[in-house]
Amino acid sequence: MGLKEQKYEGIPVYNPESNNERFKFKKETLVNGEEVDVLYRKGNPGYTMEKLIAARERGEMTFSNFCPKLEPHTFEAEPGILCERDVCIVLRDGTKIYADIFRPGNTTEKVPVIVSWSPFGKRQSEGMGTWKLMGVPPHTVSQWAKFESADPGYWCHHGYAVANVDPRGVGNSEGDVSTFGLQDGQDGYDFTEWVAAQEWCSGKVSFTGNSGVAMVIWRIAAEQPPHLACIAPWEGTGDMYRESVCVGGIPAAKFNEGIVEGIACNNWAEDMGNMSVLHPFMDDYWESKIPRWENIRVPAYVTAGLCHFHLHGSVEGFRRIRSTKKWLRIHREMEWPDTYHYENLEDLRRFYDRYLKGIHNGWEFTPKIRTDIMDAYDFDFERNHEEREFPIARTDYRKIYLDAKTGTGSYEPFEQEAEIAYDPEKDIISFDFQVPEDTVIIGYMKLHLGLEVRGYDNTDMFIWVKKYSMDGEYVPEWCTGENYRGAWGYFRGTHRELDPKWSSDFQPVQAHRREEPMEEGEVYPVDIEIWPHSRIWHKGERIRIEISGHFVQSEWYEDARQHYDTDNGNGTAVIHTGGKHNAYLQIPFIPPKYQVGDYVVR
Repeated sequence: MGLKEQKYEGIPVYNPESNNERFKFKKETLVNGEEVDVLYRKGNPGYTMEKLIAARERGEMTFSNFCPKLEPHTFEAEPGILCERDVCIVLRDGTKIYADIFRPGNTTEKVPVIVSWSPFGKRQSEGMGTWKLMGVPPHTVSQWAKFESADPGYWCHHGYAVANVDPRGVGNSEGDVSTFGLQDGQDGYDFTEWVAAQEWCSGKVSFTGNSGVAMVIWRIAAEQPPHLACIAPWEGTGDMYRESVCVGGIPAAKFNEGIVEGIACNNWAEDMGNMSVLHPFMDDYWESKIPRWENIRVPAYVTAGLCHFHLHGSVEGFRRIRSTKKWLRIHREMEWPDTYHYENLEDLRRFYDRYLKGIHNGWEFTPKIRTDIMDAYDFDFERNHEEREFPIARTDYRKIYLDAKTGTGSYEPFEQEAEIAYDPEKDIISFDFQVPEDTVIIGYMKLHLGLEVRGYDNTDMFIWVKKYSMDGEYVPEWCTGENYRGAWGYFRGTHRELDPKWSSDFQPVQAHRREEPMEEGEVYPVDIEIWPHSRIWHKGERIRIEISGHFVQSEWYEDARQHYDTDNGNGTAVIHTGGKHNAYLQIPFIPPKYQVGDYVVR
């Protein structure tokens, strides 16, 4: 059987016979030196201020897509802060891009610069009726901050400059928008070296930000610009195929579509959604979208949110970069309130004072790993739990064996074979395991199943690992006051082959190099990665594994933005357990650091 024609909802699919005016191909050189035709879509020019005012008068919501007039000038943004607006930078190929640069106005000393680089617009606050970020109290962030970025209203008062950049193709910047690949990295290199040479700059440069801003940092740091002193990527997807457009092998291009449409672009923008249609498997194009982690050697302060889709990339980035000076903070909060919370701002300033200003402030005492251990609702068992490495060296990987007959789990294997069949488009099946002792899980889980399909050649799986009380009541975790389920992993049966380069016993990584249809009647042993987690189950509470073939939307606000193009046909999925099909959830059980009788140090 050949590759199926997959339907992708929510994106205008490229058709060479009917919509050539809206699309174009460009030849681009990949990491390995090969060339590939990359699809670009005609950009959305965005709102002018006049159109923005008219839209608001019509009652329309406005957020992004704002393209202000090009008006180079210098002014006092607020007492003590100067802004050089629409500064022109010429990249190595002659392309002109523009930046707003904020710097302390009350000093003649040279200062380091923090760069905010993303396609979301350098003056996005002007494009909103009210400049706000979810979970962040009003007026916490000044109007000068680029979306998800360093706030000049804070950093300039502490002796730093902040550069808000419109990269290639964004707003008034020339060229076409190329996202999260080699071009971003090369352009970021050029900007780093340009800004380091400015007469007001100390020659020390860093990049920070979360989400799309953080994602670019990996790519720029991999180019190793000489004046890049350190980085602070706070929540940033790494592998665009596995973590964004095809999670677990299940196409999920709609979110990226929203990014493309949300960019104010007067020219052309890379169409990653349609590239996932044209390049449905991991190939040279997608390999070039994976940061070259091994090239990153500068000091790094990385954060990862346990309730966010950037979680995987953040943790993988921390693990794979080769800096000898790197720190990871894993937290339970949504990215925006975490970024602008006063404790975290001060923490980041200590990092920057050390590596941008050379102040010997004791930063090196900071634990290499700090993670919140979630418990129930908005209660944490422990905040900023300290460890030396991730995954934790003393991890005891335990197997919770599953029984399809009773829907339960046990630390002992089940001898009797059993199976449970379900409709992947309608049903949710579950297994419960009552923990016999306090159980702290920090790290990667793995689900091993005997998987069969009947009446079709594939099944998709959405897996959640949740907490239930002794009495069987659901115990959610709350993030920004909303219900979040727990740890998750997604999986497509025809993409079951693992990548031996990246897979380990605790972390199976799918290769996604080809499609392997499942034959009816055959039981396939499959290993499914569950993204990192950090939570405690108290003695008597239940670990519940929930499995469905469709994405079940919860109250969490991000769920409404997610869309997965499932491929279950009219088939039935069957999970086999026990005997030769021993199915299990492998958990990273963290034993106490020290224990004497009832006294426990975790």
